Amino acid sequence: MSLLRTSLTVACFVALSASPVVGASTHHARTAHSGTTRKLSTHEAHSTTAHGAHSTAHGTHKKAAPRLHGQQAIEPARIIEIQKALIREHYLTGEASGQWDQTTISAMQKYQADQGWQTKLMPDSRALKKLGLGPDYSNAINAKSASFTPPPPASTIPPVVSAGFAEAAGVQ
Repeated sequence: MSLLRTSLTVACFVALSASPVVGASTHHARTAHSGTTRKLSTHEAHSTTAHGAHSTAHGTHKKAAPRLHGQQAIEPARIIEIQKALIREHYLTGEASGQWDQTTISAMQKYQADQGWQTKLMPDSRALKKLGLGPDYSNAINAKSASFTPPPPASTIPPVVSAGFAEAAGVQ
């Protein structure tokens, strides 16, 4: 029995070492510049196609188009608000049309340049805030209970406290 087991083990070993790996295949690719063919590894043969798309066992997948980030367009109602503010500040003339046209773009660029801000991205959030078009917090959850009052003027700070601040700052 031992001799039979040894013979079967040797036969299996010889058979496995002589045959190629299961599932391996040989692919040939013609090189573009020389016209010759070369053997590709299994990974090379399955990883790309002639068009640069990624190939898998489930098919060919092309790369996704890059995703756009940020705001892509301005709503017409918002454009009207911006145009009215630019008209009020004398950077735009005429009536607000609701169209983000070259005249409006130029007026916004001039306004931002006069403030010392960038002029390539439109419109700058600082420019909108300065035009009075910043965020509206009136519908915020805590808007009714919140107090948006400014801090008291410096003249109401008691002299003792003011002297303490001056002393701590090293100011006479």
